[in-house]
Amino acid sequence: MPSRFVCAGVSEKNREGKRAARERLAAEREKQKAAEKRRRTLIVGAAVVCVLGLAAVIGVVAANSGDDSSSDAGPVVAPKGADGKDKLAIPVGKDSAKSTLEIWEDFRCPACKTFEDTYRSTIHQLADAGELKVQYHLVTLIDANMQGSGSLRAANAAGCAQDVGNDKFRDYHDVLYENQPEETDDAYAKNDKLIELAGKVDGLDTDAFKSCVNDGRHDSWVNKSYKAFQDAKYQGTPTVRLNGKDILSDQSLTPAKFKKMVEDANK
Repeated sequence: MPSRFVCAGVSEKNREGKRAARERLAAEREKQKAAEKRRRTLIVGAAVVCVLGLAAVIGVVAANSGDDSSSDAGPVVAPKGADGKDKLAIPVGKDSAKSTLEIWEDFRCPACKTFEDTYRSTIHQLADAGELKVQYHLVTLIDANMQGSGSLRAANAAGCAQDVGNDKFRDYHDVLYENQPEETDDAYAKNDKLIELAGKVDGLDTDAFKSCVNDGRHDSWVNKSYKAFQDAKYQGTPTVRLNGKDILSDQSLTPAKFKKMVEDANK
């Protein structure tokens, strides 16, 4: 009899832990949505002011205008093996998998870390078993909302890891979340920090990786991915879609329930 009570207590503790994780994830996503809404309001207001000033110099602007690529950090260079529309996704898992999980994420995002900490092992298990293909889309929402460049720098570095090899991307991706700084600490803006963390992934800390990180080779690709995120009118990170359906709106979602969703979809 005592052992039954111990097991029940552990089960209850696990349920409470999962519920707390879901609540933290939901709270972080709501906070991001509010921040993004405030940012867009400020942008619209600033745009009105800019238009008034622009009218006085429209002739000069027209004379010196070129294509829109001038606003980018450079040519769009996708990481090796990137796929999906405009090659904006980094794939993990087998192409033969029947189900696809799209994850739009930001390496500075606390809610993304909560999601990763909760679902990482389940996602890896399904991907390794050939049941799930994951498409990672990297965005810079926190940079936009809180200023800084850590989201961009970390996403570029993750793209550089993909250039070294697909297994390196996944391992480095996990290392970035495991070592995520506080949201207000833009530690990932420092390339040296990102290169230091590469030392935690076997075979990643190479001259080629360092050069890619320091050169910002994939910066424009990351910016284009964030533009696609905005165009899709997604409201926060992480945005997670299984076979095109948003799954984080399900407040009762757990790793076990997610696994069953994938298994049922694959039947």
